[in-house]
Amino acid sequence: MKACVLASGSKGNSTFVSSINTKLLIDLGTNCIYVERKLRDINVEPDEINGILLTHTHADHINGIKVFIKKYNTKIYLTKKMLSDLSGRFEIDNYEIIDSEFSIDDINVKVIKTSHDASDSNGYVIEHNDSSIVYITDTGYVHKKNKEILSNRSLYIFESNHDIKMLMEGNYPYYLKQRIVGDSGHLSNQDSSSYLSSFIGDKTKYIVLAHISEENNEPSLAFNTLRDKFKEENIIFDNIIIAEQYNRTDIFEI
Repeated sequence: MKACVLASGSKGNSTFVSSINTKLLIDLGTNCIYVERKLRDINVEPDEINGILLTHTHADHINGIKVFIKKYNTKIYLTKKMLSDLSGRFEIDNYEIIDSEFSIDDINVKVIKTSHDASDSNGYVIEHNDSSIVYITDTGYVHKKNKEILSNRSLYIFESNHDIKMLMEGNYPYYLKQRIVGDSGHLSNQDSSSYLSSFIGDKTKYIVLAHISEENNEPSLAFNTLRDKFKEENIIFDNIIIAEQYNRTDIFEI
């Protein structure tokens, strides 16, 4: 498989994933023109996309979908609650309601329920042959029942949203700080590092730290928190990448 994070942050999120026969997007929260441009940067035409996996219906994950599906009639994979959320915003004719596990051509997808202040929210484990991708953002915690299914995957695209000290000392109102650190909010650098140190294994090739807050975090803080946690746990792992809001990552081949 291949993967490329096209955009990641509070102003828009989208990730490209492909196998031999299938090309997918996870979310499309930036504008359509941006995603089209970034896809063509990696030699993918937008009309080649076979489907869009939706994690939830907050604006930074869906903003570009209306225009994209109008132009390309791409199938959306989402839950009943997500479809209900979108029904008043724009029309979706080409969709599939998803449950706990499903396939898109030669890709298998396992749904990981996340904890976020949306009507419904998912993370995903995407599998093709012996390769797999964990995609987890926008969650206050990861349930311990998912540890086995999330362990020893090839690529982790994983939320490291905020530094707790920066958030608490920052200018956000109290209620918003409580939302972010709550069980239906976002993972801190410390949370992310703890989870990743328990998940990764000898099959893991890359970690991408995603959905980093521009106001309450710094890329270096996210990186160093994970690096220090690995050192504490005697884990040797160097392929840590920071996803950015306005720049795509390199293409990861796994």
